[in-house]
Amino acid sequence: MNEPVIYHLEQRVATLTLNRPEVLNALDEALLMELQDAFTRAANDETVRTIVVTGAGRAFSAGADLDAGNVGNGEPDLGERLRRRYHPLIRAMRACPKPVISAVNGVAAGAGMSIALAGDVVFAAASALFLQAFTRIGLIPDAGSTYFLPRYVGEMRARALAILAEKLPAAEAERIGLVWKVLPDEELLPYALTTATQLARQPTRAYALAKQALNASLDNDLTTQLEIEAVLQTEAGRSADFREGVAAFRAKRAPVFKGR
Repeated sequence: MNEPVIYHLEQRVATLTLNRPEVLNALDEALLMELQDAFTRAANDETVRTIVVTGAGRAFSAGADLDAGNVGNGEPDLGERLRRRYHPLIRAMRACPKPVISAVNGVAAGAGMSIALAGDVVFAAASALFLQAFTRIGLIPDAGSTYFLPRYVGEMRARALAILAEKLPAAEAERIGLVWKVLPDEELLPYALTTATQLARQPTRAYALAKQALNASLDNDLTTQLEIEAVLQTEAGRSADFREGVAAFRAKRAPVFKGR
């Protein structure tokens, strides 16, 4: 039996591949558990500096596996399932001190779309499709979609995506700011891995602090956020990476960052 998530480490980049291609990487208990464990492993491994999340086969993820367990039978407590399986994963992705790249290789629907949007940078294949499929089966967007969408594309577009549940092609997702860049299908993963490898050579401590500042900014007023920037910049300025960056600049040489 194939592992639901393939973990591959190369050149300080951990690639996490959702691996249920026969069901378009639908999210069942095993996959969600493995994915959260993979993020914990990558976040705690000092040899990992960047993380890439993608899907096997022709999909990123079609969302929750409606054929698994008792989903849709009787009166299931879907909120409890969110709290137990999805919420820890989404929080782990956002709190991860390392850059997380989502490489959306095909359809990203429902909670699969939520997981893709939880990445720091989202690349998409030209054939990728995004779909807030929840209302089609009588549910509301979850796993962070109601948080990410208004912040990424504005309230009007977020409401339309959630309520109309229309398929959003990759090119349109890029136009409205839902993804950073769209690439030809065959170039998506090589581009994502090249970008991740480049990031892995950079001062990763600065990325962790930048993520911390950006995460805090969403709920802060300007004065509070300015103080957070000052506190975190003090920490960054005392890092070995900052000293190396300045020394390399002055010596007109390439810096060698150690991530601390």
